[in-house]
Amino acid sequence: MFNKILVANRGEIACRVMRTAKKMGIATVAVYSDADARAPHVRMADEAVRLGPAPAAESYLKADLILLAAKETGADAIHPGYGFLSERESFAKACAEAGIAFVGPPPGAIAAMGDKIESKKLAKEAGVNVVPGYLGEIDDTEHAVRIASEIGYPVMMKASAGGGGKGMRLAWSEQDVREGFEATKREGLASFGDDRVFIEKFIESPRHIEIQLLGDQHGNIVYLNERECSIQRRHQKVVEEAPSPFVTPAMRKAMGEQAVALARAVGYYSAGTVELIVSGADKTGQGFYFLEMNTRLQVEHPVTEAITGLDLVEQMIRVAAGEKLAFTQDEVKLDGWAIENRVYAEDPYRGFLPSTGRLVRYRPPTAETAGEGYIRVDDGVTEGSEISMFYDPMIAKLITWAPTRDEAAALQVQALDRFRIDGIGHNIDFLSAIMQHPRFRSGELTTGFIAEEYPDGFHGAPAEEDLVRRLAAVAVLLDLDRSGRAAEISGQLGTPAQTSTARTIQIGERRFDVTVDGCDSGALVNLSPDEPPLEVSGRWRAGDPQFIARLNGVEFAAGVDRTRTGWKLTAHGAAHLVEVLPPHVAQYRDHMIEKIPPDMSKYLLAPMPGLLTRLHVQPGDKVEAGQALAVIEAMKMENILRAERAGTVKHAHFEPGESLSVDAAILEFE
Repeated sequence: MFNKILVANRGEIACRVMRTAKKMGIATVAVYSDADARAPHVRMADEAVRLGPAPAAESYLKADLILLAAKETGADAIHPGYGFLSERESFAKACAEAGIAFVGPPPGAIAAMGDKIESKKLAKEAGVNVVPGYLGEIDDTEHAVRIASEIGYPVMMKASAGGGGKGMRLAWSEQDVREGFEATKREGLASFGDDRVFIEKFIESPRHIEIQLLGDQHGNIVYLNERECSIQRRHQKVVEEAPSPFVTPAMRKAMGEQAVALARAVGYYSAGTVELIVSGADKTGQGFYFLEMNTRLQVEHPVTEAITGLDLVEQMIRVAAGEKLAFTQDEVKLDGWAIENRVYAEDPYRGFLPSTGRLVRYRPPTAETAGEGYIRVDDGVTEGSEISMFYDPMIAKLITWAPTRDEAAALQVQALDRFRIDGIGHNIDFLSAIMQHPRFRSGELTTGFIAEEYPDGFHGAPAEEDLVRRLAAVAVLLDLDRSGRAAEISGQLGTPAQTSTARTIQIGERRFDVTVDGCDSGALVNLSPDEPPLEVSGRWRAGDPQFIARLNGVEFAAGVDRTRTGWKLTAHGAAHLVEVLPPHVAQYRDHMIEKIPPDMSKYLLAPMPGLLTRLHVQPGDKVEAGQALAVIEAMKMENILRAERAGTVKHAHFEPGESLSVDAAILEFE
């Protein structure tokens, strides 16, 4: 077994690998860029080596510097994590030449499967179904337009070396190909050092299913069931689960055996994933097509660990050390259900725009057992960490396991309510809304789920009547705590207190005239004379970011932010403005003058911080609705800004190459 492993990565995956290495008694070495000098993975390691400046091309992608760090620290193995150098054949070869074990597959398998064009050719030769498309070299945009027309729209343009949703564009028309082909090439070059692009037919209403593989260096390969990864945005996975609610035992066997056959054909070992696109309309179990093989550990590997009881990182390390798999295909378990949500630094209320900045507050839910299930958090940040524009926007992964799918989803809602992040935009509300969505609960998923269910954007999860009542009860207790009345109301145990001063609680259009009485366990909140009161136990202190209590025996958690007239309470996927009004104010509330925000419609505003890479118009140009105006690059992705209506450009306030802050006025119209 190895004595010391260098982890050639950052963030949560670096921390994840180090936890397993430490459990196995193996010392660890971290590498870091200047942006990550104080990151948790650096502090967690036994040793740490600086690589260079913040940009990945000058630090984490510098193979020579990583190998030098391994030699200087005496590391006898390197785990690449995912992304960066994890699927570089040249890096795996360089490790072998340096006498350092690469914790991953052999270079030949990386070369065969890492190139998405060549891997599809190999899969086709092996008799695996592949999506119809063009797998040759594409010369230029005109060539791409001809190919797309021959295949038939819609088509998907993909960077040959792409992954993680980067270097992908869906084209519904010739105009989409003309606008997106060069951008796809640039993203492929910037993220993976390879600007080759291939085009294939886009399967409409598809499901994204993947098979987890594990093989050793002695010819043993098993499949560890499947994962459903259909809920995506911009081809980037948001929610993953294992098993899939769609896959039958017969499908699982057919998919798994094909995946194993493909891996065996290229001499694969270590952990890897075969990704499949599945027609949701096909009930025969035969309508699945090979997409690609990821020759590395996947972001979503924890859900497979949850249902199989295996530590995939440990298995990778043991395989790299030459050990045989300690189990056979027949011994692979499938126990219960696991769901993973990716917590991203993006604002779903503003079109999912990337968000950067400092985590002023970061309070993840406690990783713990909850009933028959459990909650797990994988992260690589801490309070005060900086979410940088240089790296992936993922903050953390929230994993829940339970005996059934509904229980695992309910645990997600409970855990997301306990997650508190301040300082940057995040998608916690959106994730909670998905977990509660009837279509998600039914298992009727496709990769178009988000676009179909939120066509006008995300505006918060709908508030059910019971939730509104709970928020009203919480608001009056918070107000009493703030004013010092809570102790008086609760009284001594067994000694009811006098009824509190009346409060009027307003949530949207709903109003409650509330009274509170003390009781043995805390307080009885009376929201209506015709209904029994809510019995509340739990305390909150001014400044606490969360209120966690039991209401009528059910645990309830809400994020707490003070406002001028009350509170902003966040729970179950939405923030609610809750006003606490004394009676003399409540009666005049309807006559108060509403402040109207200024009209900014004559400006093109930057929806996110980033780099202005191109301006397609100049002062004096007339534009039409939908016309491309500018391109902003943020977190390795190009974002095209389009005109909302026809007009004439009056002035350009920025030039290409300049950095933009959120809401910066790029263009002004007549």
